[in-house]
Amino acid sequence: MSNSNDNSAMQRIAKLVDENSFMEIGSLVTARSTDFNLAQTDTPSDGVITGHGLIDGNLVFVYSQDASVLGGTIGEMHAKKIAAVYDMAMKMGAPVIGLLDCAGIRLQESVDALEAFGAIYSRQAAASGVVPQISAVFGVCGGGLAVIPALSDFTYMEATKAKMFINSPNAIEGNRTEKCDSASAAFQSAETGCIDKTGTEDEILAAIRELVCILPSNNAQEGLVEECADDLNRTCASLDTMKGDPRYVLSEVSDGHVFVETKADFAKDMVTGFIRLDGMTVGAVANCTEIYDADAKKTDEFEAALSARGCNKAAEFISFCDSFGIPILSLTNATGFKATMCSEKNLAKALGRMVYAFANATAPKVNLITDRAYGSAYVAMNSKSLGADLVYAWPDAKTGMMDAKLAAKIMYADETAEVIDQKAAEYDALQGDVKTAARRGYVDRIVDYPDTRKYLIAAFEMLYTKRVEQPYKKHGTK
Repeated sequence: MSNSNDNSAMQRIAKLVDENSFMEIGSLVTARSTDFNLAQTDTPSDGVITGHGLIDGNLVFVYSQDASVLGGTIGEMHAKKIAAVYDMAMKMGAPVIGLLDCAGIRLQESVDALEAFGAIYSRQAAASGVVPQISAVFGVCGGGLAVIPALSDFTYMEATKAKMFINSPNAIEGNRTEKCDSASAAFQSAETGCIDKTGTEDEILAAIRELVCILPSNNAQEGLVEECADDLNRTCASLDTMKGDPRYVLSEVSDGHVFVETKADFAKDMVTGFIRLDGMTVGAVANCTEIYDADAKKTDEFEAALSARGCNKAAEFISFCDSFGIPILSLTNATGFKATMCSEKNLAKALGRMVYAFANATAPKVNLITDRAYGSAYVAMNSKSLGADLVYAWPDAKTGMMDAKLAAKIMYADETAEVIDQKAAEYDALQGDVKTAARRGYVDRIVDYPDTRKYLIAAFEMLYTKRVEQPYKKHGTK
């Protein structure tokens, strides 16, 4: 039975919410259709448990699909229960969490099921930017159902048993599951940009709890501020040792070293996630050139270049933060664009999306130049000209059109190596030094590494009351 504590769908809810806080809604609902012998089939709760509960005291609405009832297939009443949960969540201003385990749309109910299923899409679109939407895939999530996690703000996936796909691997011409399991958590996490984290069931439910606690419950809340127990003037003495890995930098400056990363396995050259500064939730977007493990050993390295995937990842995250009034911090270390045929096919459009997201965002925006910031790649990464409220830089950062040596080679192509070296030094002193950008007002302050945390806190505290009125429009085209 769907309301049994022995049921996996109910067990997941019990692990997710605070103890004894879940209140089920619609427990007596069953399938309405009688076609194809459905009348003789027991369909408790029509295969989905819906209701509300608390996560660390925060109200959330939850639906959890029950694979023991007709494979968890979505029928008319099943879909209407999920739509009803969305309606209540929007009225109350609380997040919606969907725990997915479903064999697809119920064949016996045909167009009734399809019509009701479309209502879920409609509710998700209406709730977008109003309340956070979180999905977790624990079983099968195929075909049109895969749109539900794609429409969600954050999606998690069980690492071994979960399957997510529009077309199954064997339905793709030239492919078989044993060749490339495109439905697996590993593939979806690394290739599609839909999955924020993979892991065991318990790890996923714990990650959702952590995420809910760092997000505002709705867009009217305009960000989230909680009490801070960390020292506001705490120094960060070792930031320069692994500055190429923004995961380390962000965790060092954050209250209690908290960093909640999103889409960790996708486009690793761009890092997105949430930190806290003086109790305030801040969204971070950062270029990544190095990855270090827990033992401070370098495990991966990337060029300081913007990629199509990285830009799309950043644009989506920035838009989410701005929708919910979450301040945005960018860490800039970019010298150009990824030069591959695959990236070139999509880069212009993706770069345009990111530029639009930064420029269009009215939430507080702070940019920290951590290393090199060259050319239009620098401009695209939340520069002053795109509307950054404050731009900081570390003392050894470089800004300008391009690397000084390369600029000298272009300007003095016919000169000797000695002349080129001399001109490169002159160019670096005049154009490459971050102080040049500071003298022109493009950089507001040069910040020493240990003082980074306290200056970022001061910046966002000053910007807390920021208000911007934009021209009337329904929405942008990007």
